[in-house]
Amino acid sequence: MPAETPNHFPTPSPAPTGPIVLAGATGALGLLIAHHLRRRGATVRALVRPTSTATAEAESLRLQGVEIVPVDYKDAAALTQACTSASCVISALSGLRDTIVDTQSRLLDAAVAAGVPRFIPSDFSADFTKLPEGSNRNFDLRREFQQRLDKAPIQATSILNGMFMDLLKGQAPVVLPGPRRVVYWGDADQPLDFTTMVDTANYTAAAALDPTTPRYLRVAGEVASIRQLRTEASAALGKDFKLFRVGSLGFLGTMINVTRTLVPAKDEVFPPWQGMQYLHNMLSGQAKLAEPLDNARYPDIRWTKVREVLG
Repeated sequence: MPAETPNHFPTPSPAPTGPIVLAGATGALGLLIAHHLRRRGATVRALVRPTSTATAEAESLRLQGVEIVPVDYKDAAALTQACTSASCVISALSGLRDTIVDTQSRLLDAAVAAGVPRFIPSDFSADFTKLPEGSNRNFDLRREFQQRLDKAPIQATSILNGMFMDLLKGQAPVVLPGPRRVVYWGDADQPLDFTTMVDTANYTAAAALDPTTPRYLRVAGEVASIRQLRTEASAALGKDFKLFRVGSLGFLGTMINVTRTLVPAKDEVFPPWQGMQYLHNMLSGQAKLAEPLDNARYPDIRWTKVREVLG
């Protein structure tokens, strides 16, 4: 079941003083953020690389009333002009160092130069702020950008949503419908945070239109342990799932090191070992979102549950 039904519309947010500038608008999350911004009545200016202005994604944005602005992220003057008059800049950029640190830093500099009051970085993850250096490559990059962002004269808000719940449908090797197993390492009762991409986008849109947001907003559509995932999978699919403990977290750490050595895939955003690092961070509890969560900040959002996604 989707997070919203056709007859359920969000409570209108106060009109911002300027458009919302959205970078990474043609990506999966960016498209959803743009959709929910428009549903909330926002004026949206999407920054799109010149090579992507004729894509189906760009056309979809135009049909929703989004302004498409082609930009070269290495052209500081053009990027600053694209941010002019904006009330908030949202980054939904995805990639490695050249994107998360370098390109996002240029976007931040442009936002500051244009006098934009607020910036939402491309974090959208578990709580990377508490993790030791080296435990997750992609989180290390977010922390590196975080240091730059916190020194900038702009109001920043990071949205932390745990793991995208959608990944439980196949990309995350946890719930296995074929053998009817829920696979894990460590403790089956460790609480884990899950939020659908749609709900994350909806929450981001609401936050972008809210000038009073704090530095961090932490949300989870559902907090569930591995043991609870087994219950939800059994109920959703009408079959009895069993738990399968592969080993300790130490064993998972060894698997990560071996996989990274054999298949380094340094230029891939999500090589196999990267997903394993994410699982280790969550199953260890180190990346657990601090509670109370900020789910109730925007009461119009109905949070999608694990059973709905797995069903």
